[in-house]
Amino acid sequence: MDIIMECKNVTYSYPLTSKPSVQDLNLKFERGKFYSLVGENGSGKTTLCAVLRGFAPDFYKGELEGEVLVEGKNINEYGSNLAQKIGFVFQNPFTQISGVKDTVFEEVAYGVENFGVPVEEIVRRVIDVMKMTNIEYLAEKNPFELSGGQMQRVALASVIVLEPDILIIDEPTSQLDPEGTESVFEIIKKMKEKKKTIILVEHKIDLIAEYADEVIALKDGKVIANGDKNRVLADMSLLEEGIALPQVAILGQKLQEKGLKLSEIPVTEKQAVEVISKALKERE
Repeated sequence: MDIIMECKNVTYSYPLTSKPSVQDLNLKFERGKFYSLVGENGSGKTTLCAVLRGFAPDFYKGELEGEVLVEGKNINEYGSNLAQKIGFVFQNPFTQISGVKDTVFEEVAYGVENFGVPVEEIVRRVIDVMKMTNIEYLAEKNPFELSGGQMQRVALASVIVLEPDILIIDEPTSQLDPEGTESVFEIIKKMKEKKKTIILVEHKIDLIAEYADEVIALKDGKVIANGDKNRVLADMSLLEEGIALPQVAILGQKLQEKGLKLSEIPVTEKQAVEVISKALKERE
């Protein structure tokens, strides 16, 4: 097991709060896997992302107990180089855009420039990333004249171009239509194919079931379920904890209650077709 990131006994409290926002977290993230954080609003998902990226307590202040390790080293030891190890994509793309560049091309290149990468390498990387995120046609546009979906892809590109090993992405599709949502997930899929470690906060549970490898469910700042998506997203007890589950998983459970013997509770439409068809044939 190749562990790239780890939380050890992590508890974090924002300033002037009476209770921790996340507490007693012990998590391991394997290189190249796609993890999704799920839970109700206020469950600690965004706070966990901030802790993993080092924003809490460095930026938000507050008190942190325990430690976050990247490749066995405390994230505090990386200093400014942490951005080359961990990329962070905010929920609101307006937060990501620097505001100091006039074109999308310059915006995507901005972060790489700050690390002193040679010009030829910057141009190559920016062009490659713009192709991957399908924003080539926006190269000369002003970043603030884009649609929400376009701006979110620019925000992703500006992080991906740094070539971090880990991508932490906080609800990137919350303001997007279905087409924009699908385009963002396709980009994330491409990053997974490049063996990047993905940690995603997302409420669209059917897309999580489709793309993620593992799911971490949070409630009141604590982990209440953690593991393979097929196991976690088929756990009906999580509904009582406010965790959304795929509609096909709920359907599968109801069919079992009606007497149809399924080999497993499906969590994707493809699984549902296969499992239910097999059960129906066996019953004939």
